[in-house]
Amino acid sequence: MTVHQKPNTLQLDSFWMPFTANRQFKAAPRMFASAEGMHYTTVDGRKVIDGSAGLWCVNAGHGRRQIAAAVERQLMSLDFAPSFQMGHPIAFDFAERLAAIAPQGLDRVFFTNSGSESADTALKIALAYQRAAGQPTRTRLIGRERGYHGVGFGGMSVGGIVNNRRAFATHLPGVDHIVHTHDLARNAFSKQLPPHGAELADDLERLVALHGAETIAAVIVEPVAGSTGVLAPPQGYLQRLRQLCDKHGILLIFDEVITGFGRLGTPFAANYFGVTPDLMTTAKGITNGTVPMGAVFASRKIHDGLMTGPESQIELFHGYTYSAHPVACAAGLATLDIYEDEGLLTRGASLAGYWSDTFHQLKGLPNVIDIRTVGLMGAVELSPRKDAPGARGYDLMVDCFNRGLYFRQSGDAVALSPPLIVERSHIDEMVSILGDAIKRVA
Repeated sequence: MTVHQKPNTLQLDSFWMPFTANRQFKAAPRMFASAEGMHYTTVDGRKVIDGSAGLWCVNAGHGRRQIAAAVERQLMSLDFAPSFQMGHPIAFDFAERLAAIAPQGLDRVFFTNSGSESADTALKIALAYQRAAGQPTRTRLIGRERGYHGVGFGGMSVGGIVNNRRAFATHLPGVDHIVHTHDLARNAFSKQLPPHGAELADDLERLVALHGAETIAAVIVEPVAGSTGVLAPPQGYLQRLRQLCDKHGILLIFDEVITGFGRLGTPFAANYFGVTPDLMTTAKGITNGTVPMGAVFASRKIHDGLMTGPESQIELFHGYTYSAHPVACAAGLATLDIYEDEGLLTRGASLAGYWSDTFHQLKGLPNVIDIRTVGLMGAVELSPRKDAPGARGYDLMVDCFNRGLYFRQSGDAVALSPPLIVERSHIDEMVSILGDAIKRVA
């Protein structure tokens, strides 16, 4: 296929697309052919500004030659090496570099290949730790309504987005959920953190009373819920959740697959909120989206709690063929170099106010019922059409794509979260295209 081959010359049947209405898409495909900096180029040569950093992952922008060169060098020197009972230096180098930027105390790194694998890995580590700590009755896992933790059976089970669960009848046993934090009546059009709802963290007490603290291993939440439409936690909520977990001996897991690596203007959301979890899942921005990879950061308490028994004994019977893949590690090291050289892990802090103020200019447009912004994340929620939930949001997404803006749609909410190299002019352009489209699809 040539770079600018048009969709009507492609055979589309064989590829079963993920999280896509396949029949709808294949009737009118939207195709990218290349990317550079802040923009995609479509197969027919149109420039489209990337309003969602790919899928929340291209934090340093597209086409970074430094990463491509590192990948090429690694492929030509060591294309693959196993991490089961063997090692290669670049994996240890990358883990050290990651530990150096992690929230204080989360300096043990277990490599995975995606956010879904990171979620399942963190859940398994939590269960293994509780058993090793002499608390084998702590087997229950607690998620949150509207949460997203990937598509493995563990992440799906603790996740709380209904459509991601409905078709798959078999979930992990012993899973429950605390209530979500979206309060449209009290918190509509909030900038940064909503003022109301810290008390919603106390819903964990309900589950403790119902099941017994001695049965609960861990609670997993996204510091900012991304896939459900950018739901920032109410002021004080995460601090309260941390206190409750400590009170009842429950591990706290932050899913930072989206919020990690500079999305909120700090290296991780844990830094932004001043709350350190026991385990933290990452992926996406860890390699700037170039090579699939993820990592779970663990506290010394968790790691050392499993380093027991004979030294010849495997401490955690878990891992993946491609854990710490040398090419992914090379991409990750080059990505960290770019983040450091260009200050991208903190650059969002200087733009967050402008991002928020510009986004909120859309208030008052037809059918806009909420606008939410935190860091360099933002969402506009539209009222649904009668008997057609999600249709207005989909039409808005297609209209914007046709006019040069790509973003993520979640039902009737649209989420924008651009590469961290974004300039104010890009923000103006994105909000202008979005605002005009909102008027057209009313």
